[in-house]
Amino acid sequence: MQILWLLKEGVVKQVVEGFKEKKPAYTTVATVLKVLEKKGFVSRRKIGNTNLFSPAVSKKEYTQVQFSSLLKNYFNGSFPKMATFFAKENNININELEEMLKITVDEFDQENKS
Repeated sequence: MQILWLLKEGVVKQVVEGFKEKKPAYTTVATVLKVLEKKGFVSRRKIGNTNLFSPAVSKKEYTQVQFSSLLKNYFNGSFPKMATFFAKENNININELEEMLKITVDEFDQENKS
C-alpha cells in the first residue's frame, strides 16, 4: 500500500520496482493487489490487457482498519493488553507512556473541536 500511495496509480511491475531490497516476485505482488482489491483497499482499472491499480482508501482509513483488526484479532479487543505488549517489546518507560497518552488526548481534543 505504501508504494501504491506513492505511485498514485501503477501496474504490478511498478509496484515490484518500488521495493528497495528483496523485491518480491511479480506473481506475489499481483496476488496481494488482487486480495487488496477484493477487500476494497485497491481499485483496478483495465486499459487493454493492462491492469492499473490505485489506492481506494487513504492511509488514515487503511491504518484504522488494520489497527482495529490487530486489536480485535490479537488482543481480544483490549487496548490495555496491546499497549502493554508494545511497551514491553519496545522497552518504553512510564514517562514515554505518559507522553503517548498526552499526545493521544491532545489529538482527540483537536478532532472533536472540528
